[in-house]
Amino acid sequence: MLMLCKMPRAGVFRENFIFGRFEMNLLEVRNICKTYGSGETAVNALKNVSFSVSKGEFVAIVGESGSGKTTLLNMLGALDTPTSGKVLIDGKDTFSMKERELTVFRRRNIGFIFQSFNLIPELTVEQNMVFPVLLDYQKPNERHMEELLEALKLKERRRHLPSQLSGGQQQRVAIGRALMTRPSLILADEPTGNLDSQNSSEVIAMLKEASKKYEQTIIMITHNRGIAQTADRVLQVSDGVLVDLGRCGE
Repeated sequence: MLMLCKMPRAGVFRENFIFGRFEMNLLEVRNICKTYGSGETAVNALKNVSFSVSKGEFVAIVGESGSGKTTLLNMLGALDTPTSGKVLIDGKDTFSMKERELTVFRRRNIGFIFQSFNLIPELTVEQNMVFPVLLDYQKPNERHMEELLEALKLKERRRHLPSQLSGGQQQRVAIGRALMTRPSLILADEPTGNLDSQNSSEVIAMLKEASKKYEQTIIMITHNRGIAQTADRVLQVSDGVLVDLGRCGE
C-alpha cells in the first residue's frame, strides 16, 4: 500500500523536499489531451493531464494496462503528439519545434530506458553506450564513460555483446546509454519488467543514484507498487485521468 505525504503546490516554483530547497520545475505538462479516432469510435487516451516535476526529482507513474501511462510517456518524450495541450522541458515547448529541431533537442535532453532493453546486438557494451553521442556527431567523454562503467558494474563486460550478458546486465547497459549524453530528463518504461527481484532492486538503486548524483529528473512507469514507493512522488493514471498521489514515506 502506498504511503502518502505532503501534496505538491501548484506554480512555477515548488518546494523540493528531497533537497530542502526551492527548485524550478524542469518539466511542465499543461492540459494534455490525446484522442484516437473520431465520432462514436473515438478513444480519449489522455484527458486534460497537468503536472510538473522538479529538477532531480524521481517520479513513478502507476496504473492498470491500457490506462494511458505509455501514451503519456510518449508525449513527455515527444515520440507522439497530443491532440491538445503543451509539454515544456526546461521552459521549451517541445511541440512548437520543427521536426529537425525536435529531433536534436530530444537526442540531447531526453534519455530513454525501455523494458526490452533495445540494445544493438552487433555492438559491444561500450559501443551501445556511446551510440547516442556518436549519433549526435559528438566525441564521447571518456572520463564519463569510465565513471558509468564503474557505477553500473560493467567494466569487466565492456567488450561483451548483448547476447553474452544477463538480463540485468543488459538493462544496466541501457541505463548507461541513457545517461551517457547527460540528459536532463530520463524516461523509463517498465525498466524492471523483465528482471527478477534482485536485479530490479539494483536497477532502481542505480536510477536513484543517477537522479541524485547528476540532478537528473527521472520519470518511470511501473506496475509494481513496491518499486513505485521507492520514488520521490507517485502519479496514478486511470482511464486517461492523472491523479497526484503525493510523496511516499518509508
